[in-house]
Amino acid sequence: MKKSFVVPRGIERRRAEGMETVILSRGALKEILITVRPDDGMDLQALLEKAWAVVRAEGATVLRQEVFGVASIPDEVERSALRDVCGEVDWPVTWLDEGKSPGARLTGTHVHAVSGVPVRRLALDGDAVGSVFSDGVAEYGHLGGIASLNPGVDRKRQTRDVLERIEAAAALAGMTFGNIVRTWFYLDHILDWYDDFNAVRTQFFTERGVFDGLVPASTGVGGGNRHGAALVAEALAVRALPGHENELRVKEVSSPLQCPATTYRSSFSRAVEITCPGHRRLTISGTASIAPEGQTARIGDVAGQMDLTLDVVQALLESRGLSWRDASRAIAYVKAEGDAVIFRERAESRGLPPFPLLFAENDICRTDLLFELELDALSLNSA
Repeated sequence: MKKSFVVPRGIERRRAEGMETVILSRGALKEILITVRPDDGMDLQALLEKAWAVVRAEGATVLRQEVFGVASIPDEVERSALRDVCGEVDWPVTWLDEGKSPGARLTGTHVHAVSGVPVRRLALDGDAVGSVFSDGVAEYGHLGGIASLNPGVDRKRQTRDVLERIEAAAALAGMTFGNIVRTWFYLDHILDWYDDFNAVRTQFFTERGVFDGLVPASTGVGGGNRHGAALVAEALAVRALPGHENELRVKEVSSPLQCPATTYRSSFSRAVEITCPGHRRLTISGTASIAPEGQTARIGDVAGQMDLTLDVVQALLESRGLSWRDASRAIAYVKAEGDAVIFRERAESRGLPPFPLLFAENDICRTDLLFELELDALSLNSA
């Protein structure tokens, strides 16, 4: 049975079997975050229909979508299923393969949508790469499905291409790379070349002056893609509207339990907080079992690595006066499909409430890391 409860002054959280929906209302604008996990035997079309029912009921426009775990589904079947359910698809969709376990996997979809305001689409070289909307204080650019147009070139060149295409998409939204607050990078065979990826990213950030401003929060995990490319990316860009600069605050949030990732030459912030009048959101980077000095902790112990990761994420939430109940979107990346059961046990043993969560079977950026968790939280404030 579907349950719904309303947090006063604008956040509604709905929970049904296999699905969570979080709705932030401010004036006529509704921002809608949908997480759908497949029920037993659910195929791709049924999964998409479940998410689309919410979009349709809210009269919403999709901004960006991710679909995880489509390894054995042909590309034309994916696109046909989405088109059959949703009609014309002019928003960015990131289709992600994953894992090494045999057989078909379909681990779910995230859909970010909005109603009550116009949405502007962004396209590069004929590809839908972004959607932009405004809440009257700031503009938000949701970018996705970004890969190199030259998948035959070397991985470093493709990384540079992707970063430049993110920058180009931001420019279409009237922004610069300095407005990027969050990135996601899914690297095919990540363990073979993560250091090379990070070197290119660091060089690009240096050239663009990113280290002189806000370093985006980020996730970097393994995962194949339908482009046959070395990596595919998503990003979130934010800028204040003219005259509202003092009403938008975007800042890095340090982790109470971990050193900055830049300490070990990985160019991302642990978390970024975005505050507007009436609400704020915290986006926590992909977080793993990293000790305060930067080395992998609890090697070979899946449950132990999960416990430490949960400690770190909880400390970040609490440092901003938030809790697990404020979560609006999360992905748990496991090295082996069966580890999802272990995570559920660890979460239950800590008394964590249910929150919008997908599992994805992906390699993490180090061979000895067995688990990673990213999480977004949404809260009202009194400003």
